[in-house]
Amino acid sequence: MKFLRQTGQLILINLKSIPGRWGATLVIVVGLAGVVGVVTALQSMSAGMVATLRATGSPNRAIVLKGGSNSELSSFITRDQAVVIEQAEAVAKGDDGRPLASGELILIAERPLRRSKTDSNVSMRGVGPAGFAMRPEVRIVDGRPFRPGLQEIIVGVKALEQFTGLEVGSTVQIRGSQWTVVGTFSANGDAHESEIWIDIETAQSAFRRNGYSSMLVQLSAPSAFTPFKDSLTADPRLQVDVLNEIDYFASQSRSFTRVIGVLVTVVGIIMGLGAVFAALNTMYSAVAARTVEIATLRALGFSSRVVVVATIAEAMTLALLGGAIGGIGAYAFFNGYTVSTLGAGFTQVAFSFRVTPSLLLTGMVLSLLVGLLGGFFPALRAARMPIAVALRSG
Repeated sequence: MKFLRQTGQLILINLKSIPGRWGATLVIVVGLAGVVGVVTALQSMSAGMVATLRATGSPNRAIVLKGGSNSELSSFITRDQAVVIEQAEAVAKGDDGRPLASGELILIAERPLRRSKTDSNVSMRGVGPAGFAMRPEVRIVDGRPFRPGLQEIIVGVKALEQFTGLEVGSTVQIRGSQWTVVGTFSANGDAHESEIWIDIETAQSAFRRNGYSSMLVQLSAPSAFTPFKDSLTADPRLQVDVLNEIDYFASQSRSFTRVIGVLVTVVGIIMGLGAVFAALNTMYSAVAARTVEIATLRALGFSSRVVVVATIAEAMTLALLGGAIGGIGAYAFFNGYTVSTLGAGFTQVAFSFRVTPSLLLTGMVLSLLVGLLGGFFPALRAARMPIAVALRSG
């Protein structure tokens, strides 16, 4: 009890002395706010990208690509192969008795970005009626669906936010052809909202493509995925890779998250070391300025352990304050902020930063760790200094 009482008293004394050395104290607070703010913002970018891609898909759907392809853009499925795929036993049937399988074509178009006014790539997805039937999450929020056989397109809400000239009623020139925007669609925040959709038959005719980039298939049950995959990969007429749709889109974020992970680590280490040295300098200065005070307290019966704990607690309190400011700043400025980045196949994928509670908690832990390291050695110095020597230094 005596130890706890003395520790509490000394911590209170230390904190009350902060206004007298506010300038040095701000070094710790502002430094930690910057570290936590930057690291949290970078992590929230990765979290937003991952959430967008992992939200795309259903466990009841599978995507079929050409063997060895890592994305739809580099894949090609012939019409004959598409017929074999849709006739597999595990494929579900629609109300009309036809297989729920959609051959889809991925193309690239260039459109000016709203923010920079420079051209960037946007994905165009050719889909048919089965593609809509298998995706109940896709809803028209403005205008109407495109009509087969006409050069009409519908635009994802995030593509509309990122690119100019895609409003309903606009005429868009894509690869020398004029296309009319007739609708805008949402898809529960998934990656399809960054795309332009067109009728598959019209796309094949307009862009002279006699096949598909991928086949999307509705399975009779999630458990049917393995038999479906085995039947296709064993068929000598096919050389394909079969993935669960959720796994496919999740895999598209891995390279991005690896890059962000390396960036967060490098930036975090550099800024963290800077914050540690700033905390060390500040706490050493604080201890040096209060050498006589600390020696007097020890002469009055405060133990060395109390001095160590109280000094570390002061540093961690200041670090926690800085971490809280950095976390709040990251949430206020970045949470929900929508950006776009190059996705698989060099297309724009729009997503929103996600400053989650776990990221904020990570920031707090980081700030406490920096405070602990920054206060530990000055605390030892204060506790080990001989009382007589410390008193004479005043």
